Amino acid sequence: MSVAVPVPGPDELPRWRDTALSPGERADDLISLLTLEEKIAQLYGVWVGVDSSGEEVAPHQHDFADAPVDWQGLITRGLGQLTRPFGTAPVDAALGARALARTQREIIAASRLGIPALAHEECLAGFTAWGATIYPVPLAWGATFDAALVERMAGRIGVSMASVGVHQGLAPVLDVVRDYRWGRVEETIGEDPYLVGVIATAYVRGLEQAGIVATLKHFVGYSASRAGRNHAPVSAGPRELADVLLPPFEMALRLGGARSVMHSYADVDGLAPAANHALLTTLLRDTWGFEGTVVADYFGISFLEALHGLAGNARDAGVLALTAGVDVELPTLRCYGDPLVDAVTADEVDEKLVDRAVRRVLAQKAELGLLNSDWSPLPPALVDLAESFDDVERGSVDLDLDADRALAREVAEKSIVLLRNDSALPVTPHARILVTGPRADDPLAMMGCYSFPSHVLSHHPDVALGLSAPTLLESLRAELPTSTIAYALGCDVSTADESGIAAAVAAAGDADVVVVALGDRAGLFGRGTSGEGCDAADLTLPGVQGQLLDALLDTGKPVIVVLTTGRPYAIGQYVDRAAAVVQAFFPGEEGGPALAGVISGRVSPSGRLPVSIPADASGQPGTYLAPPLGRRTEVSNLDPTALFPFGFGLSLTQFSWDDVTLDGSPVSDRVDVPTDGSVAVSLTVRNTGDRSGAEVVQVYLHDPVAQTTRPVVRLIGFARVELAAGQSRRVTFELSADLTAFTGIDGGRIVEPGDLELRLSTSSRDVVTTVPLRLTGPLRRVDHTRTLVADVTVAA
Repeated sequence: MSVAVPVPGPDELPRWRDTALSPGERADDLISLLTLEEKIAQLYGVWVGVDSSGEEVAPHQHDFADAPVDWQGLITRGLGQLTRPFGTAPVDAALGARALARTQREIIAASRLGIPALAHEECLAGFTAWGATIYPVPLAWGATFDAALVERMAGRIGVSMASVGVHQGLAPVLDVVRDYRWGRVEETIGEDPYLVGVIATAYVRGLEQAGIVATLKHFVGYSASRAGRNHAPVSAGPRELADVLLPPFEMALRLGGARSVMHSYADVDGLAPAANHALLTTLLRDTWGFEGTVVADYFGISFLEALHGLAGNARDAGVLALTAGVDVELPTLRCYGDPLVDAVTADEVDEKLVDRAVRRVLAQKAELGLLNSDWSPLPPALVDLAESFDDVERGSVDLDLDADRALAREVAEKSIVLLRNDSALPVTPHARILVTGPRADDPLAMMGCYSFPSHVLSHHPDVALGLSAPTLLESLRAELPTSTIAYALGCDVSTADESGIAAAVAAAGDADVVVVALGDRAGLFGRGTSGEGCDAADLTLPGVQGQLLDALLDTGKPVIVVLTTGRPYAIGQYVDRAAAVVQAFFPGEEGGPALAGVISGRVSPSGRLPVSIPADASGQPGTYLAPPLGRRTEVSNLDPTALFPFGFGLSLTQFSWDDVTLDGSPVSDRVDVPTDGSVAVSLTVRNTGDRSGAEVVQVYLHDPVAQTTRPVVRLIGFARVELAAGQSRRVTFELSADLTAFTGIDGGRIVEPGDLELRLSTSSRDVVTTVPLRLTGPLRRVDHTRTLVADVTVAA
């Protein structure tokens, strides 16, 4: 066991405080001064304020976090992380920042070397703190097809977190949807790895540029669980992992600069990622060159014992995780700490592995400025407001600024997908409108599972929402002041009570048009219809919402269906009878005004589906990324064809595409491109309607013959094109042959010569024009250094 090394005198600046040295050099010097216990103290977090009296915020929270913590005794060793100081209970932002600063001061004073803790928070739909701006969920980010917008949003989220002393954000989620029944679909960006990777990379850039450590989750395979059950085994093979599930992580690390990765809860082919050295060390670090931290998903190390059966006790679980490459145990101490100290002392694990992990942790603290001699526990925003802790006043920090609300509305408006419009939208300004449905007059209808109200406030029913979140009903009344708007509930989200349906039908008799708001209630572990641990047996609308919709459609009145959901639902039996169908994926605090704007015509909808809408609720859900046998065939009576395909979305204006060129020349015959070359595909997009709008040009690859079965089409490029009425813009995609790469027979990634087809499309199914290509030359082997994204230019 290492022993304490004398600390330099007061007039002598230790090397680890020297900002002229690299973060790694500073970490190495500090490690040489630490005892074994002090090193390991840097490898875990503590969840202050969590005990056995409250409800669960995380799975198995009370199984592993109910033992009392000797706080004063614990922090004498130092502390690696503070878990969710703002996201555990409702706390005023200024007072929470003051409390966090005081906690940091305690840690510094109690420990021998005075190393501050790193504070982390969730930020999946905005900073998960009371009163902070609630943005649309990631599935809505995907629906925007707008990476620049998502980057701006992430930057604002990061600024908000940094302003109160938070250093690390547990986002984004890079899981690619494989089964819509999975409860966490709302947390994903979509079902296509290219879309997920591009949008997630943008989010990472925004968060990191704000000084917040972005944490990629969940590495890897979590979304591919059998039957869409949370924490269920995953049967994905190496090709699905390599070609579908891993590429978004490659993009976000290489192109986004993420500094942390969170392992998943999955059981992938019998291997738990938390104990998988080949995944966390060989691939992530040795091959991809990642130098940041790997953090545990909450209680994920304990799950090696409790759920996976890979360890007999906490000590064994800690040894397995550390050896595999997990640097930090979250959310609180159980398997590292003393169990790991004992394991090192007993020669069950080499202390070099402890040093490896602590070096990564301390280097990151150096990057964040936590090791600087002038670091202050009071964040800069509060220093401007107060001279001391005691001067910080309630309400002096605003986490929901007007500019942030405006950005939340922009994301919401651009994420709304118009699925059907039989001349019902925009509505007539003086119409008599019935607004009904369980999602019409509830602000939580707009919020996902990881929004603060859904995630935490459900345990504090007497606490106010903390911000303004207009409902759809309120928003329509504000949007359409000359209309007569009535309201009837109709039914609940998930119960079997049909008693309110008759009243809604009766009220429809007095209306010119009916707006029915249906969808999900986000929650945790079965307390909602969408969210973590809220998996669905099938894709039928929850409760009796389908019966309400049927009854309203039977009235013969024009019915505008508004869906605010966390997953796609099978609505095929209703669509043809509906006057319009509008899909939103938990659009956040400004979702009500955004939806009202679509209904009034103020907003021209421009979102595109990041997931397909299934036709059948009972069939095995399948995404568009299917090989030929995954499509409709003559050898099965079940047709998996989607009702609305990935990438689909209507507009209130019209567009034309023309003048397609390949490397500047008109497309005629098939063009040869070397397997190490690239090609530029250009087209002109014109708004031929009488109002502004946005078109999303999508480029899909069709590879008819390959070594292994391939998806019939897969996305390799897209461009969102904003156009005023009558305006045209030239769009160019520079496409590297690397974008055609896939995992070959021998498990290596290859660019294979042969005939290909580019499909310029408005969705994965709706092709505008095709461009034939032939890759020529030798078969090329490529790796993680290949070109990962198309270079897209939209001329002004």
